Amino acid sequence: MNKFGHFIAKHRKLVLLIATFLLLPSFYGMIKTKINYDILTYLPKKLESVKGQEILNDVFENSSTSFLVIENMEEKDVAKIKDKISGIEGVEKIIWVDDFVDTAIPKEALPEELKDTFYRENSTLLMIQFGNESSSDITQDAITEIRGVLNKQCFLSGMAAVLKDTVELADKQTPIYVGLAIALAVLVLSLTLESTIVPFIILISIGYAIMYNFGTNIIFGEISYITKSLAAVLQLGVTMDYSIFLLHRFEEESRKIDDKNQAMANAIEKTAASIMGSSLTTIAGFLAIAFMELTIGKDIGFVMAKGVFLGVVSVLTVLPALMLVFDKAIHRFSHKTLLPEFNGLSKLVTKHYKLFIILALLIFLPAFYGERNNEVYYNLDESLPRDMDSIVGFSKLKNEYNMMTTHMILVPSDTPGYKIKSMVDDIEKLEGIEKVISYDKFVGPGIPENFIPKEVKDKFEQGGYKLILVNSSFKAATDEENAQVDAIYDITKKYDSRTMVTGEGVLTKDLVSIADEDFKRVNVISILAVFCIILLVFTSVSIPLLLVLVIELAIFINMAVPYYMNNSIPFISSIVIGSIQLGATVDYAILLTTRFREEIRNGHNKFEAMEISVRESSKSIFTSGLTFFGSTVGVAIISDMEIVKSLSGMIARGALISTGVILFILPGVLLASEGFIRKTSKNWGKGTVDKAEKGRIIYENK
Repeated sequence: MNKFGHFIAKHRKLVLLIATFLLLPSFYGMIKTKINYDILTYLPKKLESVKGQEILNDVFENSSTSFLVIENMEEKDVAKIKDKISGIEGVEKIIWVDDFVDTAIPKEALPEELKDTFYRENSTLLMIQFGNESSSDITQDAITEIRGVLNKQCFLSGMAAVLKDTVELADKQTPIYVGLAIALAVLVLSLTLESTIVPFIILISIGYAIMYNFGTNIIFGEISYITKSLAAVLQLGVTMDYSIFLLHRFEEESRKIDDKNQAMANAIEKTAASIMGSSLTTIAGFLAIAFMELTIGKDIGFVMAKGVFLGVVSVLTVLPALMLVFDKAIHRFSHKTLLPEFNGLSKLVTKHYKLFIILALLIFLPAFYGERNNEVYYNLDESLPRDMDSIVGFSKLKNEYNMMTTHMILVPSDTPGYKIKSMVDDIEKLEGIEKVISYDKFVGPGIPENFIPKEVKDKFEQGGYKLILVNSSFKAATDEENAQVDAIYDITKKYDSRTMVTGEGVLTKDLVSIADEDFKRVNVISILAVFCIILLVFTSVSIPLLLVLVIELAIFINMAVPYYMNNSIPFISSIVIGSIQLGATVDYAILLTTRFREEIRNGHNKFEAMEISVRESSKSIFTSGLTFFGSTVGVAIISDMEIVKSLSGMIARGALISTGVILFILPGVLLASEGFIRKTSKNWGKGTVDKAEKGRIIYENK
């Protein structure tokens, strides 16, 4: 690595030229990478609900349905709006009362089924079916055009409209997230580092890595809007440590030798192993998320693991080059830091280590209980502001038509009519079923098949399937809705085992089931991966066990906060927060433990070794934790998207909690377990004089 370091130092301008040139393809890749705003598209393809959606798309050309409530408007004007919307690209069909009867017929004379479905006292309901998925560009463009046709008497709702509002909000706020993260990171670094220039150099270096990461996302084709919103601030937070490691080592080497190039080469050589080793735990934490069956895990996990790797590359190449180029400016503009020396902290946690262990044990049970009993939500619309157009439309749909979700049942065309009628009758009796819509009901059993207009029939029967729409008054992801879906599934299978049930509520129910399993899988994999990495680093069985337990305590505390504050959290938080917090902050625990082992090997008894370790490690741990907090807390403060707000808030809070647990509780755990560690670790105190017992007596008598 020394030769590599020499090359970077000697050819620093060439390194920066190449690094800057690589920003061009990165910028191109970033533009060409699609953003997916529909979480439901990440469900496994093997699910029946997903297969049903594919049939709706391929056969009925109806992957998405929106609802339009129009208030206080005459039928002729409603018909004009319907005609305008029908001509918009992406709109496959619109179902309204005029598809079944002449609108000249007074509402009072209409069949009860039609009147109850399409009318309320001061409004009427239109169902807009799109030919493509809600998240497709065609459907999203169609939503924009539809809104251009509507006036203040019209209220559009449905998943496609929600996604459109999500896109606009995310596009508007993501640059603000990044800008605020940078500003807060600069503030933290300025307060904790002596140079005024270094914070900007560090952020420029990480900025290169972030651009490379976003540019190389083109290999995935698309990424989720959650990943897009959080990737930059997360990458900034989790890779900041490596920059600080190199900076401190370069300053140390510069005090030993005058040759800056040699000092940098030495710094790169001596920090490369620790930086790459530390990054492995973070990468492992993100890769654990990729094992989710819900494929958004692969999206977040692969993007962030790649981001950490590119961050390490940038720290070992771009950052040294920048530091050498601006070396004079770095030393010209300096100031005192606001960080204390931590002498008091080191004495406190060492002398009263038993008290902090007892405190940890007292915290554990309520933290574990709170983490296990959080209220979790799965609805995308829950994450959006209540005054958004699509959410206002949802409220109208619920309040005036008692509709929250629509289930879609696909029945094979050769299923006898009497069975379909009995199936519909049974479904209508279920609690929470507002309306069941099928053309058989509207046209009646007495009308011959060939008398039914083709345009009406095509809305409900194509490609060997009949489509039945079931409107529910229950909200997706609720216990009532999930029980209703199970009941509908049982009824349909009783009459024909080939039927398929799909729609937002069904897909969301599958999302709930998969997310529960993903939570268990990701936690186990992340813990095992980090455990194995620490085991290899320390050649110890006990150290990885102790470090993981301490970080898990910090995770439990973090995850319990929403429960005790009576807040619900998005389902994705419960799955990924543990892995992110474990992978990103276990580095702090490794740093403290490594220094503790070093001081033990230097011949200090365990109390002296811990006091020195806490005093010398606290600055780096505190700076890293505070920077991680600063880079993510801004998003939590300003975001109007609850799912992003919640995720970033929990990550920011987790950084502070992990920092506190490592500085106050880990020292006591290591002191109490030092004998056990010595017996279960290879070369723990190699080359030292064993003064443990003597040191304990001397220390406790001080």
